[in-house]
Amino acid sequence: MLNLRSLWDRLRSSLWFVPTLLVTGAVALALGLVEIDASAEWTYVQDRWPRLFGAGAAGSRVMLSAIASSMITVAGVAFSITIVALALASSQYTSRILRNFMRDRANQTVLGTFLGIFVYCVVVLRTIRDGDEGAFVPSLAVLFGVVLSLVGIGCLIFFIHHIASSIQAACIIKSAADETIDVIDRLFPDEMGEVAGSDAGPAPDPTSAVWQPIPARVTGYIQAVDGHSLLQLAGKREVVIRMERGVGEFVVEGAPLVAVAGPSDDGLADAVADLYTVGRQRTAVQDAGFGVRQIVDIALKALSPGINDTTTAVTCVQYLSAVLARLAARHLADPYRTDGGKVRVIVRGANFPGLLGEAFDQIRQNAEGNVAVLLALLGALEVVAGRTRDAGRLGSIARQVRLIAEVARRTIPSLPDREGIEAALDSHTNRGIT
Repeated sequence: MLNLRSLWDRLRSSLWFVPTLLVTGAVALALGLVEIDASAEWTYVQDRWPRLFGAGAAGSRVMLSAIASSMITVAGVAFSITIVALALASSQYTSRILRNFMRDRANQTVLGTFLGIFVYCVVVLRTIRDGDEGAFVPSLAVLFGVVLSLVGIGCLIFFIHHIASSIQAACIIKSAADETIDVIDRLFPDEMGEVAGSDAGPAPDPTSAVWQPIPARVTGYIQAVDGHSLLQLAGKREVVIRMERGVGEFVVEGAPLVAVAGPSDDGLADAVADLYTVGRQRTAVQDAGFGVRQIVDIALKALSPGINDTTTAVTCVQYLSAVLARLAARHLADPYRTDGGKVRVIVRGANFPGLLGEAFDQIRQNAEGNVAVLLALLGALEVVAGRTRDAGRLGSIARQVRLIAEVARRTIPSLPDREGIEAALDSHTNRGIT
């Protein structure tokens, strides 16, 4: 199941998968309509509406040739526009958001539609025959080619509008935030409630165990782990497996991937390696921090001296508050997984303090003297604090507030500007977040 989900994520992120499906569908449609045209029953329909279906061989060839040539030209233009948009987005924001453009279903569908119409016209063209060759004109297929050309015109207009909208900062940031919230809802479906405990699990089971490392077979980012199968494997082998690297982390070939307490052999190492998906980049399959990283990178690029786009940085902070507010209300998985009452797997997974720090630490460090961004950070923390009553999480939020206060008091020389920061800090104090 995990391998299928990872494969599906790679296919969704490619520019060729959906266009290939549409081109294949266009070929099947063309062959199907030609077969209908060749049937005896269709002759009655042609005779009934001759003005609609009475196209000649020469005219049909010219028309389909014109549609085919125009569609392949438009497809080339569309690909060029896409490449330009990718280059602009990469330079203006961050290269990590290119994946969102590539997996955009609208872009993939439009490009596939242009190519599909071209292939459709080519397939229908080869079936047209003049009188000397045994006259045959697939009038229904030719008419449908005209309809598809109108669809192509509509797709071109939509594509230009969509590209112009999708390269805007707010749209890019919202897309990353929505994807991250979907991942949080899928990975952490249970809400904490008002009396939920902290994320700290029970003490590790064998404290005096001898841990034997199992090295990674390849270098790359851990994209996903089949946790259920890993627990079953540990129970079957009667060992305890401790993850040394979690999802989203980078692992080097030969470095410890997991550690095992108990009998270990090459068979166990092979079985563990099969349960890990390692690739050249992070993905959102099981990585809740990947979307956070994307938004933070956009904010850091906006805060750089060469761009100095405070508005985009503030927008990033606001969407990060939406992501963390959703996470603050969720019960994160216990790192200690048991089987038959015994700890079998110690998971290295996402935790609230870590994601909170990943979201706000680097933005705070690069926002020295920027009143608008520091105020946005304090406002975001206030929103997140309002979504949880867990003492541990409120403590992490209070730590971030103190760090922001230190930066503001050290780097903002103007007293009126500091008054706004102090007012926001007073609001946190009144809520008990200090």
